[in-house]
Amino acid sequence: MIDKKIKIIFWDFDGVILDSMPIRSLGFREVLKKYDKNIVDKLLEYHNENGGLSRYNKFRYFYNELLSIKCTEADVQELADEFSIIMLKLLTNKDLLIKDSVKYITNNYKNYNFHIVSGSDGTELNKLAINLEIARYFKSISGSPTPKNELVSHILKSQNYNCKDCILIGDSKNDFDAAYSNNIDFYGYNNIDLKSMSKFYINSFDNFNY
Repeated sequence: MIDKKIKIIFWDFDGVILDSMPIRSLGFREVLKKYDKNIVDKLLEYHNENGGLSRYNKFRYFYNELLSIKCTEADVQELADEFSIIMLKLLTNKDLLIKDSVKYITNNYKNYNFHIVSGSDGTELNKLAINLEIARYFKSISGSPTPKNELVSHILKSQNYNCKDCILIGDSKNDFDAAYSNNIDFYGYNNIDLKSMSKFYINSFDNFNY
């Protein structure tokens, strides 16, 4: 049950609104197919352990930590652009929308100010939201390369929101960190490991009304 004082909800995207993680894994394999499979497997482990982290960070990690190669931002951008083309093609699929959360969003977007803050590329994210016909439910849709904690901070300041009126719903530690650093409550969803991190956890949005 959501607290009556809540007026603003920040939403993560991957794993909360769209069941996209398996497809994003396919995308990483595709853009990195010329590299050793074992090294790519290590990147996918990192990807799965850091769901809320942007692809830019993950590609830098791949180059710097796994390949021990210093990369330029142009190198990272090239992979990110190729990755985005694949994602727009594969993720524009309404069957991937998570029915539980999307039903809540469509039924309640007039009752709160909804904002998407995601580790996914911001340009790609806006195109996906339009293609999936969910963009109109959100006051803003923001993504990487700006880190999520900074995205939240910017919206709080630009909209003059009171932190006590806000929550962030996410499925990763990165989401928890973004909420914590901005002094707003975090509600875990779709990842039971988060139950030990926050006093708030959503098992289903069916009982998330007041």
